[in-house]
Amino acid sequence: MDTYTMATAGLPALGWALHGGLLARRLATARRDPLTGLHTRAGWTARAERLIAKHPGALVLLVDLDDFKAVNDTHGHAAGDTVLTATAQRLSGWCGRHGIAARLGGDEFAAVVAHPDRTAGLLALWSALDSPVTHQGHVLAVSASVGCCYPGHLPVPTLTDALSAADKAMYAAKGHGRRNNTH
Repeated sequence: MDTYTMATAGLPALGWALHGGLLARRLATARRDPLTGLHTRAGWTARAERLIAKHPGALVLLVDLDDFKAVNDTHGHAAGDTVLTATAQRLSGWCGRHGIAARLGGDEFAAVVAHPDRTAGLLALWSALDSPVTHQGHVLAVSASVGCCYPGHLPVPTLTDALSAADKAMYAAKGHGRRNNTH
């Protein structure tokens, strides 16, 4: 077989390989929030379900920033983006390699930690999430409500039920005022 025939025979395979690589990159991008770099709901859910199934002592968290709209309205959307990015870094850093964090949308985040005892603890997370953020010389107050649930304590330890219980706990925290988190 001559060189020309071999080269033209390999072109379709090369094209498919490039196409497959582009599709894989697009899928990975779709599963990551472009602003924070955290997983999106779609990219997070399957991983979170596996962590819960594999680790009976896992902890599920929901985080919602308090009065986030006021940051955008007062300081602009760039300041709001800075707060979202800082929150993502703080949550992800707290999870470390023991869990996975996600931005579900807007100012709502979630995380699952396989070994909560290997983290800095919930008080450290609450303290980090309630720390101010600096944007263009302005110190922005940040506060978050956090709801927690141990799926292993539920009658049916599913991610859906754990998120529902964490959501109820988070709204109970909001009902008690800022900086009053519950689990």
